[in-house]
Amino acid sequence: MADETKATDAGQRYAQSLFELTIENGSLQKVEADLKSLKAMVADSADLRRLIASPAFSAEDKGKGLTAVAKKAGFQPLTTKFLGLVAANGRTGDLLGAISAFVELSAKHRGVVTAEVVSAAALSPAQLKGVQTALAQALGKTPEVSTRVDPSLLGGLKVRVGSRLFDASLRSKLDSLKFALKRA
Repeated sequence: MADETKATDAGQRYAQSLFELTIENGSLQKVEADLKSLKAMVADSADLRRLIASPAFSAEDKGKGLTAVAKKAGFQPLTTKFLGLVAANGRTGDLLGAISAFVELSAKHRGVVTAEVVSAAALSPAQLKGVQTALAQALGKTPEVSTRVDPSLLGGLKVRVGSRLFDASLRSKLDSLKFALKRA
């Protein structure tokens, strides 16, 4: 399964353009909050994921759906226009990656490190605090941590900081063991 939160070249360009616009008009924090909220909505809603990913919906329908969600959620006008533009250009498949790229650009602008922690099950507050502490020690900075659940990991964690991926998942350990046994 492809990592849909990794920005494609097109997603990176959309993120960069939106980032520059938000810097110009001073709406960086509000637009970032909107996009993080949308990303959470997509994670929670199978219907919204289907709208974004399915080729069965036309670009116009995707645009109407995304702008309706944005208006209902009270997003900034710039965020709403951005979602409409992405849909109109047939790039909704790049949307989650563009959001991730935008959040990274924003964090870099603020001088903050972002980390995405993917686990097999939801982390408890104590576990999340432990991960944040370990990351702060390893990175020398306190990171902004976002979490995501991926049951296919079976156990353990994957942590992405920028372009670096730290994989301590049971799935990767089993895959490594399987590969080693095949070579033996």
